[in-house]
Amino acid sequence: MEFPADVGRDIGKEIDAAVKWLTREGAWFFSGIKSIILKVLLNLEDALLWVPWPSVIIGIGFLAWRLAGWRVGVFSMLALLSIGFVGLWDSAMETLALVLTSVTLAVTIGVPLGVLAARNNAADALMRPFLDGMQTMPSFVYLVPAILFFSLGNVPAVMATIIYAVPPAIRLTNLGIRQVSPETLEAARSFGTTPMQLLLKVQIPMALPTIMAGINQTTMMALAMVVVGALVGAGGLGEDVLRALGRQEPGNSALAGMAIVFMAIIIDRLTQALTKGQQQALTGDNP
Repeated sequence: MEFPADVGRDIGKEIDAAVKWLTREGAWFFSGIKSIILKVLLNLEDALLWVPWPSVIIGIGFLAWRLAGWRVGVFSMLALLSIGFVGLWDSAMETLALVLTSVTLAVTIGVPLGVLAARNNAADALMRPFLDGMQTMPSFVYLVPAILFFSLGNVPAVMATIIYAVPPAIRLTNLGIRQVSPETLEAARSFGTTPMQLLLKVQIPMALPTIMAGINQTTMMALAMVVVGALVGAGGLGEDVLRALGRQEPGNSALAGMAIVFMAIIIDRLTQALTKGQQQALTGDNP
């Protein structure tokens, strides 16, 4: 007995037709978004490449030392030096521009949605299945609509990265605000705080360590999309990995992959140090 597959056979065709209609009718809208993101991305990339590489290495090393200790500072400087020594500095800066742009937009979208979910149970229930789907959907799936709406290049990679990386920012913002103790909220209300004051001066500051953990996870997921983004024409280290794969050059592929790993470790240690600092400030503990 065969399964009645004919019932839903045309669903895919209907979805394709809807996407094509949206691409055609919304071309002016998607073109405007593409122009804005591309301008921001190119300006950021030019700024990163304009700064002399010794200044970048010393600056990041000093920042890592101040935030996470001298070991992380030394590692950061050595890791960045190794990226430059193998000729991947420009690609690394392009990747950094992609990640910074994607994470900034993802956080700008994710944190307000997390606040909404924390303050409205109906919104939380509505978002939860979408977030589950976004986190379990294969990342390659996001590339298809991104290409249709934004063509090839860095912009579709940024948009696909945002969709893939935004769920942790939403979930952990929601979680952090919900974990603020009822006693603290009641004490704040007893002093006559308005709902907006309660959010901005009590809930968000106390939830900041959890929100920072969400930003950390968003950043790591954005870096995980670097190579996937290269499939739609994004530059940077992902393009180097993809090119080496096509030419069967395992050495160059490994070097580009290690550069991505070094960048991920540095960013992870810096954001973890910021999260730890927020927790210590909240509890009053000394580092």
